[in-house]
Amino acid sequence: QVQLVESGGGLVQAGGSLRLSCAVSDSTIGHSATGWFRQAPGKEREFVAAISAVGGTTEYADSVKGRFTISRDNAKSMVYLQMNSLKPEDTGVYYCAVRSGWRPLKFTSEYKYWGQGTQVTVSS
Repeated sequence: QVQLVESGGGLVQAGGSLRLSCAVSDSTIGHSATGWFRQAPGKEREFVAAISAVGGTTEYADSVKGRFTISRDNAKSMVYLQMNSLKPEDTGVYYCAVRSGWRPLKFTSEYKYWGQGTQVTVSS
C-alpha cells in the first residue's frame, strides 16, 4: 500500500506563494507519474498539475499555467508544487496522487493512491 502525505498548505494573501510537498512511501515512485489535484468547497476535485515518472514531462491546468510548477525528487521520494501569484480562486484542499503508469494524465480516475490533502486558503 502506497502512502502519501502532503504538507505546506496554509493561509496566504493574494499574490503570495506557497510550496506544497508530497512524501511518498513507496520506493517505486520512480516508475509512477504523480499529480496534484484540488477541491474547493461545493465543487468537484479538479486537476492542477502532473509530472511523469522521471520528471521529463509535465502537464498543467490552464488556470495555473505560468504560476505553478510541479517537480519531483525520486531519490527522496518527494513531489513538490510551487505556487506563485496565488489568487483567491486557488483556495481549496490540495491532494497528491500517484498512478500506476509513467504518463502524467489529467483525470482523477487514472490515479490509484491519494493523500489526505492539505488546505490552501488565499485571502483577497
